[in-house]
Amino acid sequence: MCTGRIDLAFVLRALSKGAAGVLIVGCRINECNYTTQGNFYALSMVSLCKQLLLQIGLNPERIRIELISGGEANRFAEIVNDFIETLRGLGSLGASEKIDKAELESRLEAVTKLVPYIKIQEREKLQVKLQSKEEYQSLYSSDEIQQLLHEPISYYIDPNKCQACMICAKRCPVGAISGGKGLVHIIDQEKCIKCGNCFQVCPPRFSAVTKLSGQPVPPPIPEDKRAIVRTKKKAD
Repeated sequence: MCTGRIDLAFVLRALSKGAAGVLIVGCRINECNYTTQGNFYALSMVSLCKQLLLQIGLNPERIRIELISGGEANRFAEIVNDFIETLRGLGSLGASEKIDKAELESRLEAVTKLVPYIKIQEREKLQVKLQSKEEYQSLYSSDEIQQLLHEPISYYIDPNKCQACMICAKRCPVGAISGGKGLVHIIDQEKCIKCGNCFQVCPPRFSAVTKLSGQPVPPPIPEDKRAIVRTKKKAD
């Protein structure tokens, strides 16, 4: 019920399903109906989403947030009608932007995959509480979002350092790390949400997890070379 519950992924999903735009309507600032102040998060999220749309070539006017009270029925109707007219002027998603369907789907899918990473990187700004809707419009810069999309952080387990301790695999929240006792661990880059847990929990004496930025991840080693062979040291 609260706008604070609206996730960035929800908006992108609506667009990927063919919606021409997304309208979010919530309580006025400092008048949250649930005292969670979720409308601050929603304002920041919409500002972030507008920048993301710009980066993939879509008109940012396709997403809008309005803050009104529950007693402003007439204003609510005006807002809805105005947004509908805006979308009619823009046409179906990708039409005015001259992006064909296949390319549009590809761009939305690529951004959607990065949503967990983007939320982690921008968690502080997503929680910021400014005192006017206008202040949120300049919260995110174009350069900042461009860097997020084109120079994302990745994590890689060095097979020469991995000791198969399984700590990183147990701490991965999405099960993106495969491995077992005596096997070099591998990060599935398609599943990885780039949270950095593996990097943080890898024992310093191993330092097997490497943080990469803006560079390709080395290919995983073949299955038949994942076994870790340990040799016992001979006593003097």
